Amino acid sequence: MQKQILFFFSTLLLTGQLHAQARKFHFTQHKMGSPFNLVLVSDDSAKAASLATACFALVDSLNRIFSDYDSSSELSRLNAQAGKTASPVSSRLWKIILQSKEAYRQSAHSFDITVGPMSRLWRKARKEKKFPDSLSVLRAHELVGFRHVRMNPSDSSILLEKTGMLLDLGGIAKGYTAQEVIRFLQARGVTQALLDAGGDMAMSQAPPGTRGWTIAINLPENTDELLPRRLLLQNKAVATSGDVYQYMEHEGKKYSHIVDPRTGYGIASQRNVTVIAADGALADWLATACSILSIAEAKKLAVQKGAELLITELRNNRIVYHATQGFSRYWKK
Repeated sequence: MQKQILFFFSTLLLTGQLHAQARKFHFTQHKMGSPFNLVLVSDDSAKAASLATACFALVDSLNRIFSDYDSSSELSRLNAQAGKTASPVSSRLWKIILQSKEAYRQSAHSFDITVGPMSRLWRKARKEKKFPDSLSVLRAHELVGFRHVRMNPSDSSILLEKTGMLLDLGGIAKGYTAQEVIRFLQARGVTQALLDAGGDMAMSQAPPGTRGWTIAINLPENTDELLPRRLLLQNKAVATSGDVYQYMEHEGKKYSHIVDPRTGYGIASQRNVTVIAADGALADWLATACSILSIAEAKKLAVQKGAELLITELRNNRIVYHATQGFSRYWKK
Protein backbone atom coordinates (compact mmCIF):
# COMPACT_ATOMS: atom_id res chain seq x y z
CA MET A 1 0.00 0.00 0.00
CA GLN A 2 3.00 2.27 -0.35
CA LYS A 3 2.04 5.61 -1.80
CA GLN A 4 4.26 8.35 -3.13
CA ILE A 5 3.91 11.51 -1.08
CA LEU A 6 4.06 14.75 -3.01
CA PHE A 7 4.91 17.34 -0.40
CA PHE A 8 7.65 19.83 -0.95
CA PHE A 9 9.56 20.33 2.31
CA SER A 10 9.61 24.11 2.71
CA THR A 11 9.96 24.84 6.40
CA LEU A 12 13.59 25.86 5.96
CA LEU A 13 12.43 28.69 3.73
CA LEU A 14 10.54 30.32 6.57
CA THR A 15 11.52 33.86 7.37
CA GLY A 16 10.93 35.88 10.50
CA GLN A 17 12.80 37.04 13.54
CA LEU A 18 13.57 34.16 15.91
CA HIS A 19 13.98 34.62 19.62
CA ALA A 20 17.46 35.73 20.67
CA GLN A 21 18.54 32.29 21.83
CA ALA A 22 16.10 29.80 20.35
CA ARG A 23 16.70 28.80 16.75
CA LYS A 24 15.82 26.08 14.31
CA PHE A 25 18.05 23.05 13.82
CA HIS A 26 17.64 20.83 10.77
CA PHE A 27 18.63 17.14 10.61
CA THR A 28 18.18 14.66 7.76
CA GLN A 29 18.60 10.89 7.56
CA HIS A 30 17.34 8.26 5.14
CA LYS A 31 14.77 6.08 6.91
CA MET A 32 11.98 3.71 5.84
CA GLY A 33 13.06 4.11 2.22
CA SER A 34 12.66 7.91 2.25
CA PRO A 35 14.47 11.04 3.43
CA PHE A 36 13.34 11.99 6.93
CA ASN A 37 13.71 15.70 7.70
CA LEU A 38 13.55 16.85 11.30
CA VAL A 39 13.36 20.50 12.32
CA LEU A 40 13.31 21.42 16.00
CA VAL A 41 13.67 24.67 17.90
CA SER A 42 16.19 24.79 20.75
CA ASP A 43 18.53 27.22 22.46
CA ASP A 44 21.28 24.57 22.71
CA SER A 45 22.94 23.02 19.65
CA ALA A 46 24.34 20.06 21.58
CA LYS A 47 20.93 19.29 23.06
CA ALA A 48 19.31 19.58 19.63
CA ALA A 49 21.81 17.15 18.11
CA SER A 50 21.35 14.68 20.98
CA LEU A 51 17.56 14.82 20.63
CA ALA A 52 17.78 14.33 16.87
CA THR A 53 19.91 11.23 17.37
CA ALA A 54 17.32 9.87 19.81
CA CYS A 55 14.49 10.68 17.37
CA PHE A 56 16.13 8.78 14.51
CA ALA A 57 16.83 5.88 16.87
CA LEU A 58 13.10 5.84 17.65
CA VAL A 59 12.35 5.75 13.92
CA ASP A 60 14.71 2.78 13.54
CA SER A 61 13.01 0.94 16.40
CA LEU A 62 9.60 1.46 14.80
CA ASN A 63 10.89 0.35 11.41
CA ARG A 64 12.09 -2.90 13.00
CA ILE A 65 8.46 -3.47 13.94
CA PHE A 66 6.55 -2.19 10.89
CA SER A 67 8.74 -2.91 7.86
CA ASP A 68 7.60 -5.41 5.25
CA TYR A 69 10.95 -5.12 3.46
CA ASP A 70 13.04 -6.31 6.42
CA SER A 71 12.59 -10.07 6.78
CA SER A 72 13.57 -9.85 10.46
CA SER A 73 10.97 -7.22 11.39
CA GLU A 74 8.13 -8.09 13.73
CA LEU A 75 5.60 -7.56 10.92
CA SER A 76 7.52 -9.92 8.63
CA ARG A 77 7.59 -12.57 11.34
CA LEU A 78 3.83 -12.20 11.74
CA ASN A 79 3.34 -12.48 7.97
CA ALA A 80 5.47 -15.67 7.96
CA GLN A 81 2.92 -17.28 10.29
CA ALA A 82 -0.01 -16.66 7.94
CA GLY A 83 -2.26 -19.71 7.72
CA LYS A 84 -0.46 -21.37 10.64
CA THR A 85 -0.76 -20.09 14.19
CA ALA A 86 -1.73 -16.95 16.07
CA SER A 87 1.24 -14.82 17.13
CA PRO A 88 1.43 -12.52 20.18
CA VAL A 89 2.58 -9.07 19.06
CA SER A 90 4.09 -6.02 20.74
CA SER A 91 1.91 -3.20 22.02
CA ARG A 92 2.98 -0.92 19.16
CA LEU A 93 2.17 -3.46 16.43
CA TRP A 94 -1.13 -4.29 18.13
CA LYS A 95 -2.03 -0.60 18.30
CA ILE A 96 -1.32 0.17 14.64
CA ILE A 97 -3.12 -2.96 13.41
CA LEU A 98 -6.11 -2.16 15.61
CA GLN A 99 -6.17 1.36 14.19
CA SER A 100 -5.95 -0.14 10.70
CA LYS A 101 -8.92 -2.38 11.49
CA GLU A 102 -11.00 0.68 12.36
CA ALA A 103 -9.77 2.43 9.23
CA TYR A 104 -10.87 -0.58 7.16
CA ARG A 105 -14.34 -0.44 8.67
CA GLN A 106 -14.75 3.33 8.43
CA SER A 107 -13.41 3.64 4.87
CA ALA A 108 -15.81 1.14 3.29
CA HIS A 109 -12.82 -1.24 2.96
CA SER A 110 -10.88 1.15 0.73
CA PHE A 111 -8.04 1.15 3.26
CA ASP A 112 -6.92 -2.41 3.94
CA ILE A 113 -3.49 -3.40 5.26
CA THR A 114 -4.01 -6.99 4.02
CA VAL A 115 -3.40 -5.62 0.50
CA GLY A 116 0.21 -6.89 0.71
CA PRO A 117 -0.08 -9.67 -1.94
CA MET A 118 -1.46 -7.18 -4.44
CA SER A 119 1.12 -4.54 -3.54
CA ARG A 120 3.90 -7.02 -4.26
CA LEU A 121 2.28 -8.13 -7.52
CA TRP A 122 2.02 -4.57 -8.83
CA ARG A 123 5.46 -3.60 -7.51
CA LYS A 124 6.92 -6.47 -9.56
CA ALA A 125 4.82 -5.48 -12.57
CA ARG A 126 6.12 -1.90 -12.49
CA LYS A 127 9.70 -3.08 -12.09
CA GLU A 128 9.43 -5.50 -15.01
CA LYS A 129 7.16 -3.16 -17.01
CA LYS A 130 4.79 -6.05 -17.60
CA PHE A 131 1.07 -5.72 -16.88
CA PRO A 132 -0.09 -8.68 -14.75
CA ASP A 133 -2.61 -11.11 -16.19
CA SER A 134 -6.11 -11.26 -14.72
CA LEU A 135 -5.52 -14.68 -13.10
CA SER A 136 -2.54 -13.36 -11.13
CA VAL A 137 -4.61 -10.41 -9.95
CA LEU A 138 -7.46 -12.74 -8.95
CA ARG A 139 -5.16 -15.03 -6.96
CA ALA A 140 -3.65 -12.09 -5.08
CA HIS A 141 -7.09 -10.61 -4.49
CA GLU A 142 -8.29 -13.84 -2.88
CA LEU A 143 -5.76 -13.30 -0.07
CA VAL A 144 -6.98 -9.79 0.70
CA GLY A 145 -9.58 -8.72 3.26
CA PHE A 146 -9.30 -7.70 6.89
CA ARG A 147 -12.13 -10.15 7.64
CA HIS A 148 -9.42 -12.83 7.47
CA VAL A 149 -7.49 -11.25 10.37
CA ARG A 150 -8.31 -12.53 13.86
CA MET A 151 -7.29 -10.32 16.79
CA ASN A 152 -7.42 -11.71 20.34
CA PRO A 153 -7.18 -8.86 22.90
CA SER A 154 -6.79 -11.28 25.83
CA ASP A 155 -3.20 -12.10 24.82
CA SER A 156 -2.60 -9.50 22.04
CA SER A 157 -2.26 -12.26 19.46
CA ILE A 158 -3.08 -12.05 15.78
CA LEU A 159 -3.92 -14.80 13.31
CA LEU A 160 -3.80 -14.34 9.54
CA GLU A 161 -6.19 -17.06 8.46
CA LYS A 162 -4.96 -17.68 4.90
CA THR A 163 -1.55 -18.93 3.86
CA GLY A 164 0.09 -16.28 1.72
CA MET A 165 -1.56 -13.31 3.43
CA LEU A 166 0.71 -10.29 3.88
CA LEU A 167 0.07 -7.21 5.98
CA ASP A 168 1.43 -3.99 4.47
CA LEU A 169 1.56 -0.93 6.75
CA GLY A 170 2.85 1.38 4.02
CA GLY A 171 -0.28 3.53 4.12
CA ILE A 172 -0.13 4.30 7.83
CA ALA A 173 3.32 3.58 9.33
CA LYS A 174 5.14 6.76 8.29
CA GLY A 175 2.37 9.00 9.56
CA TYR A 176 2.27 7.04 12.81
CA THR A 177 6.06 7.33 13.12
CA ALA A 178 6.07 11.07 12.47
CA GLN A 179 3.50 11.59 15.21
CA GLU A 180 5.43 9.41 17.65
CA VAL A 181 8.56 11.51 17.12
CA ILE A 182 6.63 14.70 17.85
CA ARG A 183 5.23 13.12 21.03
CA PHE A 184 8.73 12.02 22.01
CA LEU A 185 10.04 15.58 21.65
CA GLN A 186 7.09 17.11 23.50
CA ALA A 187 7.74 14.77 26.44
CA ARG A 188 11.26 16.22 26.56
CA GLY A 189 10.16 19.83 26.50
CA VAL A 190 10.57 20.54 22.79
CA THR A 191 7.27 22.09 21.77
CA GLN A 192 8.27 23.54 18.38
CA ALA A 193 9.19 20.80 15.91
CA LEU A 194 8.29 19.22 12.59
CA LEU A 195 9.09 15.82 11.16
CA ASP A 196 8.73 15.21 7.44
CA ALA A 197 8.67 11.41 7.14
CA GLY A 198 9.07 11.11 3.40
CA GLY A 199 6.15 13.49 2.92
CA ASP A 200 3.97 12.45 5.85
CA MET A 201 4.34 15.38 8.23
CA ALA A 202 3.54 15.90 11.88
CA MET A 203 4.29 19.10 13.75
CA SER A 204 3.84 20.80 17.10
CA GLN A 205 3.72 24.55 17.76
CA ALA A 206 4.84 27.16 15.24
CA PRO A 207 8.48 28.26 15.16
CA PRO A 208 9.24 31.51 17.01
CA GLY A 209 8.21 34.63 15.14
CA THR A 210 5.78 32.79 12.85
CA ARG A 211 2.14 31.76 12.85
CA GLY A 212 2.84 28.25 11.63
CA TRP A 213 4.93 25.92 9.50
CA THR A 214 4.69 26.80 5.80
CA ILE A 215 3.94 23.74 3.66
CA ALA A 216 3.75 23.59 -0.14
CA ILE A 217 1.90 21.02 -2.24
CA ASN A 218 2.85 19.74 -5.70
CA LEU A 219 0.62 20.32 -8.67
CA PRO A 220 -1.24 17.18 -9.82
CA GLU A 221 1.00 14.91 -11.94
CA ASN A 222 3.96 17.25 -11.48
CA THR A 223 7.22 16.67 -9.59
CA ASP A 224 8.52 20.24 -9.59
CA GLU A 225 5.75 22.82 -9.79
CA LEU A 226 3.73 23.74 -6.72
CA LEU A 227 0.23 24.96 -6.07
CA PRO A 228 0.29 28.77 -5.97
CA ARG A 229 -0.88 28.90 -2.34
CA ARG A 230 0.82 27.51 0.77
CA LEU A 231 -0.54 25.93 3.92
CA LEU A 232 0.19 27.40 7.35
CA LEU A 233 -0.09 24.76 10.06
CA GLN A 234 0.74 24.02 13.67
CA ASN A 235 -0.19 21.16 16.01
CA LYS A 236 -1.41 19.20 12.98
CA ALA A 237 -0.44 16.37 10.68
CA VAL A 238 -0.66 16.49 6.90
CA ALA A 239 -0.26 13.90 4.15
CA THR A 240 -0.61 13.96 0.37
CA SER A 241 -1.14 11.02 -1.94
CA GLY A 242 -0.71 10.88 -5.70
CA ASP A 243 0.78 8.87 -8.56
CA VAL A 244 3.22 11.28 -10.16
CA TYR A 245 6.22 9.03 -9.46
CA GLN A 246 4.87 5.47 -9.46
CA TYR A 247 2.41 4.19 -12.03
CA MET A 248 2.24 2.05 -15.14
CA GLU A 249 0.41 2.41 -18.41
CA HIS A 250 -1.51 -0.34 -20.19
CA GLU A 251 -3.61 0.00 -23.34
CA GLY A 252 -3.67 3.77 -23.01
CA LYS A 253 -4.75 3.72 -19.36
CA LYS A 254 -2.64 4.93 -16.45
CA TYR A 255 -2.72 2.74 -13.31
CA SER A 256 -1.52 4.26 -10.04
CA HIS A 257 0.64 2.33 -7.58
CA ILE A 258 -2.20 2.92 -5.10
CA VAL A 259 -4.12 -0.34 -5.35
CA ASP A 260 -7.84 -0.52 -4.65
CA PRO A 261 -8.09 -3.56 -2.34
CA ARG A 262 -11.68 -4.08 -3.43
CA THR A 263 -10.80 -4.63 -7.12
CA GLY A 264 -7.13 -5.66 -7.13
CA TYR A 265 -6.14 -2.96 -9.64
CA GLY A 266 -4.35 0.36 -9.31
CA ILE A 267 -6.68 3.32 -9.33
CA ALA A 268 -7.04 5.08 -12.68
CA SER A 269 -8.09 8.54 -11.52
CA GLN A 270 -5.17 10.97 -11.65
CA ARG A 271 -5.49 13.30 -8.70
CA ASN A 272 -3.65 14.53 -5.64
CA VAL A 273 -5.26 14.11 -2.24
CA THR A 274 -4.12 16.22 0.72
CA VAL A 275 -5.41 15.57 4.24
CA ILE A 276 -4.95 17.75 7.32
CA ALA A 277 -5.72 15.91 10.56
CA ALA A 278 -4.94 16.00 14.26
CA ASP A 279 -2.82 12.83 14.08
CA GLY A 280 -0.16 11.55 11.69
CA ALA A 281 -1.49 8.01 11.32
CA LEU A 282 -4.99 9.34 10.65
CA ALA A 283 -3.78 11.78 7.99
CA ASP A 284 -1.73 9.01 6.37
CA TRP A 285 -4.46 6.39 6.01
CA LEU A 286 -7.10 8.96 5.06
CA ALA A 287 -4.89 10.16 2.18
CA THR A 288 -4.84 6.59 0.83
CA ALA A 289 -8.53 5.89 1.35
CA CYS A 290 -9.60 9.24 -0.13
CA SER A 291 -7.51 8.53 -3.23
CA ILE A 292 -9.62 5.43 -3.84
CA LEU A 293 -13.10 6.61 -2.84
CA SER A 294 -15.22 8.87 -5.00
CA ILE A 295 -14.80 12.58 -4.32
CA ALA A 296 -18.15 12.75 -2.51
CA GLU A 297 -17.32 9.69 -0.39
CA ALA A 298 -13.86 11.02 0.38
CA LYS A 299 -15.18 14.38 1.57
CA LYS A 300 -17.78 12.67 3.74
CA LEU A 301 -15.18 10.38 5.33
CA ALA A 302 -12.79 13.24 6.05
CA VAL A 303 -15.52 15.25 7.77
CA GLN A 304 -16.56 12.21 9.82
CA LYS A 305 -12.98 11.88 11.05
CA GLY A 306 -12.65 15.57 11.91
CA ALA A 307 -10.12 16.12 9.11
CA GLU A 308 -9.93 18.51 6.18
CA LEU A 309 -9.45 17.36 2.60
CA LEU A 310 -8.25 18.88 -0.66
CA ILE A 311 -8.41 16.99 -3.96
CA THR A 312 -6.76 18.53 -7.02
CA GLU A 313 -7.17 17.26 -10.56
CA LEU A 314 -5.91 18.34 -13.97
CA ARG A 315 -8.71 18.73 -16.50
CA ASN A 316 -7.90 20.16 -19.92
CA ASN A 317 -4.70 21.64 -18.47
CA ARG A 318 -6.64 23.39 -15.72
CA ILE A 319 -6.50 22.62 -12.00
CA VAL A 320 -9.85 21.65 -10.51
CA TYR A 321 -10.19 21.88 -6.73
CA HIS A 322 -12.49 19.84 -4.47
CA ALA A 323 -12.26 20.64 -0.76
CA THR A 324 -14.09 20.21 2.50
CA GLN A 325 -15.61 23.38 3.86
CA GLY A 326 -12.96 24.02 6.52
CA PHE A 327 -9.85 23.44 4.40
CA SER A 328 -9.60 27.07 3.26
CA ARG A 329 -8.80 28.32 6.77
CA TYR A 330 -5.38 26.67 6.53
CA TRP A 331 -4.23 28.59 3.43
CA LYS A 332 -1.48 31.06 4.21
CA LYS A 333 -2.72 34.60 3.74
